[in-house]
Amino acid sequence: MIDSLLSLFGAVVDIAFSIRIIDVMWATLLGICVGALPGLTATLGVALMTTLTFDLEPERAILILISMYIGAIYGGSRSAILLNIPGTPANAATSLDGYALARAGKAGPAMAVATLGSFWGSLVGMVALALIAPTLAEFALGFGAYEFFWLAVFGVLVSGQLTALDDPIKGWIAGFLGLLVAMVGQEGIHAVPRFSYGSGDLAGGIGLLPAMVGAFGFAEILSVMRQANYEVVANKVGRVLSGIGDGLRYWRTAIRSGIIGTFMGLIPGVGEDMGSWASYAAARARSKEREKFGKGSTEGLLAAETGNNAAVPGALIPVLTLGVPGSAPAAVLLAAMVIHGVRPGPLIMIEAPDFVFSVVGMVFMATLAMAVFGLLLTRPLLQVLRVRREVLMPIIFVLCTVGAFAIASRMFDVYVMLFFGIAGFILRELKFPMAPLILGIVLGDILDKNLRRGLVLSDGELTPFLTRPISAVLWVTALGFILLSMPAVRRWIGGLWGRGEAAVQTAPTSPAKASAPDSIAALVLFAFAALALIESLRMEGLSHLDINPFTAPGVVPAMVSFALLLCTAAFLLRNLRRGGFAGIGRETFRIDWADGAVRRVALTLGLTLTFALGMIGHLPFAIAASLFVFAFLVLLDRRTLPGLGDIQARPLIFAAVLSLVVGFGVQALFSEVFLVRLP
Repeated sequence: MIDSLLSLFGAVVDIAFSIRIIDVMWATLLGICVGALPGLTATLGVALMTTLTFDLEPERAILILISMYIGAIYGGSRSAILLNIPGTPANAATSLDGYALARAGKAGPAMAVATLGSFWGSLVGMVALALIAPTLAEFALGFGAYEFFWLAVFGVLVSGQLTALDDPIKGWIAGFLGLLVAMVGQEGIHAVPRFSYGSGDLAGGIGLLPAMVGAFGFAEILSVMRQANYEVVANKVGRVLSGIGDGLRYWRTAIRSGIIGTFMGLIPGVGEDMGSWASYAAARARSKEREKFGKGSTEGLLAAETGNNAAVPGALIPVLTLGVPGSAPAAVLLAAMVIHGVRPGPLIMIEAPDFVFSVVGMVFMATLAMAVFGLLLTRPLLQVLRVRREVLMPIIFVLCTVGAFAIASRMFDVYVMLFFGIAGFILRELKFPMAPLILGIVLGDILDKNLRRGLVLSDGELTPFLTRPISAVLWVTALGFILLSMPAVRRWIGGLWGRGEAAVQTAPTSPAKASAPDSIAALVLFAFAALALIESLRMEGLSHLDINPFTAPGVVPAMVSFALLLCTAAFLLRNLRRGGFAGIGRETFRIDWADGAVRRVALTLGLTLTFALGMIGHLPFAIAASLFVFAFLVLLDRRTLPGLGDIQARPLIFAAVLSLVVGFGVQALFSEVFLVRLP
């Protein structure tokens, strides 16, 4: 214990009294700005920053990424309070009361309460990280192939359940899709390519970072352009520090929310989103001022921000000790650690115990920086939110393209980013969660190798998978989550506790009538799962090499495809029963979006694809980026082109200048400063 405290103290001192304190400050401030701007999420910010840290020493790189992560989750509260648009998905619950307070003229106190909650939540999570990580790492030393297999299955199923409470089957489908994506490329035992179809690029596999940049970057750009325009609700923030006293009145709520958020961070793939919602729900259930929730409750705002920030260090616990991310940004951190030669997992307390306490010190220093910037720069940060989305989105896409290409200096990763961006946008519109899909990509290799190793060790027997103590706990818990998603089971449990139908009525349920787009998606996904299963069964058995049949390349893809087929079949049958296909016809693709949304999305999609597929590689990057930004501003910014035949000179000059600054500035910054190769 004394050694641990000394290691932690040494890590904090090392950061505080060295040049690294500057890294903490600028990375945290940048993270706050990233989180505050709609269209820039914590996941995207950490992913793009990862591409700029390849040449840094490991601890400095991880320090920058953790500071960015903590700053971005907190920064999302700014847009949630002032715009009613969560800067990150983790701040959705924040907007319920934060925006109401801002409309009542209490924007400053609301941001102070959010800062207080974020600070306290991060500290609670940090203490849990310091106490739980060493113990969990020691416990995980007893994990074998069977336990790691069930850990992967548990992560996908529970993440799918908790991130899609209204319709868990969509979360499970997303998770199994992620597992299938992870199977693309050379498998890890016999080096046989799977689902590559003769393509050398596909044989190399689908990179996690390009997929995440697409799913959380490009998809977010399309989502932001789909929405109606936003305006800042408050021009004056009022007295900021008065909110601190208001928040301190609810210290019991803060403690409870910190514990709940940390626990949610521990669950693979669940992370900050559920940490915020679970804390908010618990606060509302136990509050004496329940009627104020959703109408401007300081207690509700405090609970939401405490919960999501406590989940950040909580999500780092499984990353460090099990090699399994607790959230989407934590998945990027896991990839960054591997890139920098750090091996997260049960052996970390043996191989690099000081690194764990260094991470705790990083969290502490970033938390202090977050609190200082959050309180002192409230008014300057208000100006960040005034940047128009038409100015911001093309710049973000240029950065997404550079980030995807910089990972391995190949255009294939840009194509991956585009594919996952478009697919992610469609899946989001259909209410499929992204977190299970990304977690599936991360856990796919763990599931694949450990299932085959376990089958070899047991000579094909499934008994060890089911009877070993830790395995049994994991699969029974996962099964429990599946059963709890069923209304009949909830009704039965409610009856046992004397609540009857209330157990079902209080739980989220999927819509009574299926929509036509949902039904078409179910049919397409079912066909995809069937094709994946057929392709898996056709893979080489390698019998001529006299290998163990349980290690054949197609074994795990076939099992995952079959599980996906079952989920999609259930999804399809449910839609058939609910009359989802009855509405197919002229109204099928009628989109209930804001005025002009179809035009904005179509133009955004056309311009981004033209830039990525038609201009990059054919024109110098600076010229291509400048032309893209200029075209985006001219065609999509109503201030630049208010109407046909009504072109104004000043906005066009602004568009031209900004385009040149972005194009040549990005090239100079990335190629000359960060030494990143550009496409």
